[in-house]
Amino acid sequence: RKKLKSTSKYIYQTLFLNGENSDIKICALGEEWNLHKIYLCQSGYFSSMFSGSWKESSMNVIELEIPDQNIDVEALQVAFGSLYRDDVLINPSRVVALLAAACMLQLDGLIQQCGETMKETITAQTVCGYYNSAGTYGLDSVKKKCLEWLLNNLMTHQSVGLFKELSINLMKQLISSSNLFVLQVEMDVYTALKKWMFLQLVPSWNGSFKQVLTEADAWFAERRREFGGNVAFLESAQGSAFVPVFAHLRLQYIISDLASARIVERDALLPSEWLSSVYKQQWFAMLRAEQDNDIGPQEISKEELEGNSMRCGRKLAKDGDYCWRWTGFNFGLDLLVTYTNRYIIFKRNTLNQPCSGSVSLQPRRSIAFRLRLASFDCSGKMICSRTTGYQILTLEKDQEQIVMNLDSRLLTFPLYICCNFLYTSPEKRADS
Repeated sequence: RKKLKSTSKYIYQTLFLNGENSDIKICALGEEWNLHKIYLCQSGYFSSMFSGSWKESSMNVIELEIPDQNIDVEALQVAFGSLYRDDVLINPSRVVALLAAACMLQLDGLIQQCGETMKETITAQTVCGYYNSAGTYGLDSVKKKCLEWLLNNLMTHQSVGLFKELSINLMKQLISSSNLFVLQVEMDVYTALKKWMFLQLVPSWNGSFKQVLTEADAWFAERRREFGGNVAFLESAQGSAFVPVFAHLRLQYIISDLASARIVERDALLPSEWLSSVYKQQWFAMLRAEQDNDIGPQEISKEELEGNSMRCGRKLAKDGDYCWRWTGFNFGLDLLVTYTNRYIIFKRNTLNQPCSGSVSLQPRRSIAFRLRLASFDCSGKMICSRTTGYQILTLEKDQEQIVMNLDSRLLTFPLYICCNFLYTSPEKRADS
């Protein structure tokens, strides 16, 4: 093994770095490499060039045109050098340039290695660049990994830099997904979008992220004064591009809270028709719950759950006992969620706990839900996860039910809990 390693080093040093016995010179970007056809033929690009009837097949000096601006001299140096050695150490800060060079030269092994490096080094600083590069160079598995990272971390790794980099199309994918880890409620998604839209429109702004919301509110207030209060921002020329993103907000879970509804009305970002239709939808849903004996979903509609469920989540900083409710007008069902002794428990509250809204006194109520738990390292990479899948739970008055029993070996704190809830019958909601 030592001899082989020594041979590999000798080949790299003598043939590649020193260029001894070179039979071809490659020129690109103002640099020259004295190389060997027998090694270059490992590249699909050069193999085709040398084996066909191309004029380059008989040339000793080849001028390469480099149409991709991501490729630089350093990337070409590493790519050419990879043909003379068994392994390549890839610096994550250089991986996009190297990937571009590897794709141009059709170096399948190096392309794969770049993809693996990207998947292992996704962070808030790299995720958007990796996602865009993966799309450009056809690395679907890297795109998928970046999208998963953003769905898991968008609400917890927000920064000025990340929000400036997130494109409209990418943000649309995130906001429309039922897999978005929402912390804590849908109103927080709205607030995040407001900050993001401001930074997209004013990319020169460079304050701290804690200042973004205040700056965004002031900037949009100035736009309201310009419009005279008659036009929602998304109906303006500046705002129209963001309509496809905001259209995927689940507004029924925002306007069900008084403070949140007042903020949305004050901001005047959303067209009034959007809000009017949601107010009407929720009014009929409340009437059905109160007067039409709607006891909740009776069967699982995955499409309805993924498109219309209430998204909410919590961060548990350390092991212990926790109890919370996600407030809102939940159509007469007050659901308490408890984490204790490694159990997660849902309890239907009717009589024995105070509640800010009305509760249903029907003997039985049902909800459709999916519960997910996950823990992440400091870069946002998932360490472990659990899910219940989609289920229906029927509870009697003040009944509680264990919905997940957690194995302590799988838990790493902080722990993120994310739920998707549907309280009303999907088929009845469609009627309205």
